[in-house]
Amino acid sequence: MPSTHRSAARRRDAGPPKTGPGEKDVLLGFLDYLRDSVIAKTHGVPEPQVRTPGVTSGTNLLGLVKHLTHVERHWLLGHSISDWGATFRPEAHESADDILLGYRETAARANEVIAACPDLATAGPRPGGRPGPAPSLRWTLTHLIEETGRHAGHADILRELIDGAIGR
Repeated sequence: MPSTHRSAARRRDAGPPKTGPGEKDVLLGFLDYLRDSVIAKTHGVPEPQVRTPGVTSGTNLLGLVKHLTHVERHWLLGHSISDWGATFRPEAHESADDILLGYRETAARANEVIAACPDLATAGPRPGGRPGPAPSLRWTLTHLIEETGRHAGHADILRELIDGAIGR
């Protein structure tokens, strides 16, 4: 199986994504753009640097990808998360390729959920089975864009600290 953990040349800074005209197209276009940006920050980073904390908090590139996988599973697939802190820590047995594949597969399943929803005002999946009303899919997508964008910025900084690579 070919490695999904590709080597990276310096990436040009990309502008905002091109999307369709509808609200769902725009929101999903920006979410996919940010997902791709996070994944790209791992390209070409060898072990152990890809999982080595770059800051005192312990944040590392693979941990960000693993966390975002759990965030999408929670908010769009209804999975329960008992320890959010653990979602930032890749285990020794988890390879970079496996974590990246898990993120891609989760994003694909999440996109199916989004595509199947005819109205963004409709409640999305109840996150983690929590009681009470679920937020609208519009709110959930906006939250995921904010969360993924925030961590994409963290990944930018971590990657620059590792090898000086910049750009989206």
